[in-house]
Amino acid sequence: MPSFLTRFGKYTDVFLAGGIVSVIALLIVPLPPELLAILQVLNLGAALTILLVAIYTQEPLEFSVLPALLLVTTLMRLGLNISSTRLILLQAQAGPVIDAFGSFVIGGSFIVGIVVFLILTVIQFVVITNGAGRVAEVAARFTLDAMPGKQMAIDADLNAGVIDQTTAQQRRRKIQQEADFYGAMDGASKFVKGDATAGIIIILINIIGGIIIGVVQNNLDIMTAINRYSLLTIGDGLVTQIPALLISTATGIVVTRAESDKSSNLGRDIVNQLGFQPRAMGTAAALIGLIGLIPGMPFLPFVGIGASGVVGAFYLNRNKQKEIAAEAATPTQSGAPSDDSAESVMKLLDVDAMELAVGYGLISLVDKNSGANFLTRVSLIRRQIAQELGIITPTIRIHDDVSLDPNTYVIKIRGVAVAEGKLFVSQYLAMNSGLAEEEIDGIPTVEPTFGLPAIWISSAMKETAEAAKYTVVDAPSVLATHLTEVIKANAWSLLSKQDTHQLMDHVKVSHPALVDDLVPAILSLGEVQAVLQFLLRERVCIRDLPAILEAIGAAARANKDIDILAERARYALARAICAQYQESDKGLYVITLPNDTEIALAHSVERTDQGPMLTIETSFMQRLLEGIAAAIEKSAMEGHQPVIMVSMRVRMALRRLLERHLPTQAVLSYEEASVFPNVKSAGVVQLSPQPLAAMS
Repeated sequence: MPSFLTRFGKYTDVFLAGGIVSVIALLIVPLPPELLAILQVLNLGAALTILLVAIYTQEPLEFSVLPALLLVTTLMRLGLNISSTRLILLQAQAGPVIDAFGSFVIGGSFIVGIVVFLILTVIQFVVITNGAGRVAEVAARFTLDAMPGKQMAIDADLNAGVIDQTTAQQRRRKIQQEADFYGAMDGASKFVKGDATAGIIIILINIIGGIIIGVVQNNLDIMTAINRYSLLTIGDGLVTQIPALLISTATGIVVTRAESDKSSNLGRDIVNQLGFQPRAMGTAAALIGLIGLIPGMPFLPFVGIGASGVVGAFYLNRNKQKEIAAEAATPTQSGAPSDDSAESVMKLLDVDAMELAVGYGLISLVDKNSGANFLTRVSLIRRQIAQELGIITPTIRIHDDVSLDPNTYVIKIRGVAVAEGKLFVSQYLAMNSGLAEEEIDGIPTVEPTFGLPAIWISSAMKETAEAAKYTVVDAPSVLATHLTEVIKANAWSLLSKQDTHQLMDHVKVSHPALVDDLVPAILSLGEVQAVLQFLLRERVCIRDLPAILEAIGAAARANKDIDILAERARYALARAICAQYQESDKGLYVITLPNDTEIALAHSVERTDQGPMLTIETSFMQRLLEGIAAAIEKSAMEGHQPVIMVSMRVRMALRRLLERHLPTQAVLSYEEASVFPNVKSAGVVQLSPQPLAAMS
């Protein structure tokens, strides 16, 4: 049986297509009464199944196929109506099911049948279908209106670290599915309403047409014709309208169903929620019993129901008190772990990849409930980092910290503070861009990102400062800039092995042979991670991961030294690296070293466990650093942001030396710059005159 079901499941689309085509064929092809009876029973069974599924559904999206089912079942009922109409008018019979409904259900009286049919139609058309359609329409409207707010809430939770990227995608998908479902239900409810209208019209046509055919063609007297065709027609109407009523009820249950606990269903929810207020049940039962005591009222039904309700309310109230006492006695068993539980203590071991802690004076800056849009800025920062460096920034947990100064914030990486600053939410930070000459009043400070002198000014001074050619930014921008630079500077340490695995999986979709050939056959995942961390440490974008993997894969066959592999990867990305530092005139401005200095540095390079290092005397190192700083400053005064260009042998060692003093300064090799078409000299480093023989 399981294998049969497996084979059947492979062809469900074929069976569905065949079933829909067969339903349409009912509109054209005459059916024998026996086959029609089978299809009518099948229709009734399908309606009951849909109703029961609706009852056991916890939330509407679990039955998202309902709109399509409404269309198919409505079409099936119309096809059965037409087939039965054809049999009634041609043969004055319509099978055993319709005969049973016409004789047993309505007692052989066509007047009773008409009344029952009209009541069922009114219940379906006026009460259930109209109500369900209205609920679906309102739900669709409110769901669409609430989508932007829900999306922002998901982004806020993602940026705050409450959820991860996968959960955020699932929640966004659920919101979209809800909008699609209620929109589809708003239209699908019209199928049921139209079916009820068509049922009334078909009844009238069958009765009138049957009487005419019976009198004119079959030579029946008027009363015999009315009795025969009316009973068949009413039986046919009941056979089709009862399933329609069941499906309408299922539709109403689904669209009015609020989301509940996954272990619950509609019946259990009704019992639990009505039984949660035993006092209300007992009061209602007592009133019912009192009505039975009024003279003229039937005593037994009212008093019996009232007494039963009072007894039931008494037991419900006693059970409720027991549950309350049990919860009070064992509070930790309600689902929340105690402070000393293993689960609670284990959570203390978790370390966030990144977190932003703010003093209570800055809560309004990051709290979305206060109208702050900083969480949106964090989303933009993560996008910016993805474009500039090619990595996905880990979730940043934002929280308040009462131990901090009210206006202080701290940025932490893996629980360790790496940067901090002070902000004034209602003030602006004014920085002298070098063009301002007059001084303005404010609170002197230091810009937290680049360490530049600045002044906190009031909002009333903003226009004055801008007119005086100060660069003025608000507090959220200061924090966003600082956070961005901290991420860029520490991106290499944020790239975990799991992140590297995800990047490799992403590349594998488009370059499966490249990844399979490299990892783990040539390099381990940890070695690939080390190369990527090396590149990120120098702020090299790793978005072109296929090029990086091809370069290190070819080099690793001869040498698996991480430094050498990283240099090979840099050379593969040389054009992109140079383009990263080109200026508005498309030129790459470089500072070079004197030839004798570079030769001396090349001879002083030694390979250590930490990579290539320069083994030079402290005095010469100091003169070299001062000369480089002076050359950079001179070029900056001319409006350029130059890079230092040296030979490939010296490049990595010099970069390690400058990393402690000029961490953001780029150092390129001649080989890397050779691929760029527009290299311009921004000067040569001048060292103070001392003999180079002092180098060790």
